[in-house]
Amino acid sequence: MDRLSNRLLDQPMSLLVTGATGKSGKRVVQHLRAKGIAVRAAARPVFDWTDEGTWDAALEGVRAVYVVQLDGTMLVRPFLERAAQHGVRRIVLASGRGLDDPDYAEDTAGVRPGLVDSEAATRASGLEWTITRPGWFAQNFSEGFFAEGIRAGELRLPGGSAAATFVDAEDIAAVVAAALTEDGHSGQVYELSGPHPVTLAEAVATISEAAGREIRYVPLSPEQYVAELVQQGTSPTDAQAFADLFAAIREGKDAHVSDGVRQALGRPPRTFAEFAHATAAEGGWSTG
Repeated sequence: MDRLSNRLLDQPMSLLVTGATGKSGKRVVQHLRAKGIAVRAAARPVFDWTDEGTWDAALEGVRAVYVVQLDGTMLVRPFLERAAQHGVRRIVLASGRGLDDPDYAEDTAGVRPGLVDSEAATRASGLEWTITRPGWFAQNFSEGFFAEGIRAGELRLPGGSAAATFVDAEDIAAVVAAALTEDGHSGQVYELSGPHPVTLAEAVATISEAAGREIRYVPLSPEQYVAELVQQGTSPTDAQAFADLFAAIREGKDAHVSDGVRQALGRPPRTFAEFAHATAAEGGWSTG
């Protein structure tokens, strides 16, 4: 995927994708470009959430924006105000699952207040808006912070034996692309998940079968997980924040199936097995 450059910023474009190098953002760019739609792929250093001086050039000539916010900040509200000044008409916001429940997950990192404010700002923006609330990304196993363990053959996490409905980022991107370019999605909050719950042990076994090599899941207690991360050089605060992410999985709060993919696209989401085999076919878990 192309990174944003000054040359690209000068081109007339109608759609802006922030977080364009992330799991969902880069796929949204791919979906839109595959449809022949002009898209501006915004990424650092040319577009920087923390530097408002980069916002105007990114928004110039844009009519719809996929907003992937910067965790732990409250920048979406002023960004949407700036977007409206530039004539943006449609917003799709990437939010998070369980936001309606303050007890849904531990929030050691302080991410939730920013998400709540972003959703409120989106609803009050006066623009056409859609909010996506995906659960755990399946791509965490191939591109995210599970990937190193998968490639090493042993995934050590404090996820217990409970399940989560991992959602394929390709499905997230398809929903976002539809909401950006089609009518009928305004005012919708799409809760996005996979079609059925999968335990971490089942997920790793599925990947092992698809990759054709032995990979195993080793459940840890939160305390064991924190100790291992600290031993590897992670600060105790960050290690605890990582451990707290898994509380919702351990407590079974991520096992429910949401119908947002079908609601938005009229089809079921991809299964975890489909994700695993497609990723293996693309060499996603190559060890060298």
